[in-house]
Amino acid sequence: MVNICFYFQVHQPFRLAPFQVFDIGSQKSYFDIEKNKAIMKKVASKCYLPANATFLELLNRYPEMKISFSFSGVFLEQCELYAPEVLASFQRLVKTGQVEILAETYYHSLAFLYDEKEFETQVKLHREKVQDLFNVTPTIFRNTELIYNNALARKIEELGYKAILLEGWDNVLKWRSPNFVYKPVNANIPLLLKNYRLSDDIAFRFSNKEWKEHPLSVEKFSGWVNDINGNGDTVNLFMDYETFGEHQWADTGIFEFLRHLPEELLKHPDNRFSWPSEVAAKCSQRGELDIHHPLSWADMERDVSAWLGNSMQQAAIAKLYSMGDLIKQQENSELLEIWRKMQTSDHFYYMCTKWFSDGDVHKYFNPYQSPYDGFIYFMNIFKDLQHKVQFQTVSNKGVILCQENK
Repeated sequence: MVNICFYFQVHQPFRLAPFQVFDIGSQKSYFDIEKNKAIMKKVASKCYLPANATFLELLNRYPEMKISFSFSGVFLEQCELYAPEVLASFQRLVKTGQVEILAETYYHSLAFLYDEKEFETQVKLHREKVQDLFNVTPTIFRNTELIYNNALARKIEELGYKAILLEGWDNVLKWRSPNFVYKPVNANIPLLLKNYRLSDDIAFRFSNKEWKEHPLSVEKFSGWVNDINGNGDTVNLFMDYETFGEHQWADTGIFEFLRHLPEELLKHPDNRFSWPSEVAAKCSQRGELDIHHPLSWADMERDVSAWLGNSMQQAAIAKLYSMGDLIKQQENSELLEIWRKMQTSDHFYYMCTKWFSDGDVHKYFNPYQSPYDGFIYFMNIFKDLQHKVQFQTVSNKGVILCQENK
C-alpha cells in the first residue's frame, strides 16, 4: 500500500518598494503596494482561482482524494487585501473535509536560524491566523522553504507538532529512499521526505521539451508512482502551488494533466491518498537521519545559499535581526510589523547572485533589475526604519523623564 501525499506551498511576499537613499527620512511606503496588488491579481487569475476550481471539482468527484496546503501569513493577508475571492475559494476547499492545512512561520522567514523566540512567536501567530480563517488547528509543521536540521526537529517536537516535512535529498539519504518515514537522531518526531524527482517532474520539468520524458502523461506518471508499491510506504509530492498556471502555464496542459491524474492513480488498488498527518501516524519509522547543517528544497545545493550565500545577504539579514530586541522594546505594533515583514525570505532571495543553472530561476522571481538593487533598497529601508526606532527610543525616554520630574 502506497500513500500518495500531495502538499502545496502557497506564498506571496510583501515586496519592498524601490527605496532610494534620497527617500530616507521621507514618508514613502516601504512596500510596493501597486506591484504587490498587481502580482496577486495576476497569480490569482492564472493559478489560484483555476487551480482551486479544478481541485474542488476533483475532491467532489473523488471522496477518497486528499490534499494538503500551507499558507504563509503574508499570503493570507494579501488575500484579504487584494483577492478575497481567492481566500473564499480556499475556504471552500477546506470545507470539503478533504484538505489538511500545515503550520509554518507567519512571515515565511528564516527566524529559526537567527532568533528562536521570534520563530516561536511567528509559529504561534500563524496558528492563530489559520484558526481564525479556516477554523482548524495545524498539527504538521513545514519550515520556510523546507529548511530543516536536527535543532529544528527538537524545537518542533517541543512545540507539540506531530511531524515535519523536509527535502528528500540524496546527499542526506545516501542509499535510503525518500519513500519511507524517518526520525531525527535527537528526537522522535516523524520526518516526511519529499520525493524530489517525482515532485519536480511536475513542478519543473512538465513543459521542458528537452526533457527525455516530455510530454508527461498521467499514464506515465502514475506508472512511476505504481512502481513504488512494494518499495516504499509513501510518495510525498511536495511543490509550490503556483506550479499550476503560473510556473507551468495553462497552455502546457498542466490543468488537463491535473484533472485526469487522480483517476489514473486510483486505478491501482494499492494506491491511496493520504494527508501528512496520516502518513506520520500510519507509517513506521525506518531509521534515523542526522542533519546538522540546514537543508532546504531550493537550488542544486539544497542548502540555504539561495538566501544567505553572499555577503550582501548575510549583512542584510544580520543587520535586521540585530534590531530585534530594540524594536520589541518600543511596544510599537506598526514598527514591529514592518520589521517582521522585512524578515520574509524572498527579500534575501532577490539578492542572490548565483550564475549557475539556478540563476535563471532567481531572475524570473526577482522584481528588481539586479540583486544589487534588491540589496540597496532593503538597506535603505532598514536605515529609515532604524531612524524611526531610534527616534521612538528617544521619545520614550523623554516621556519617562517627564513622568519622573512630575
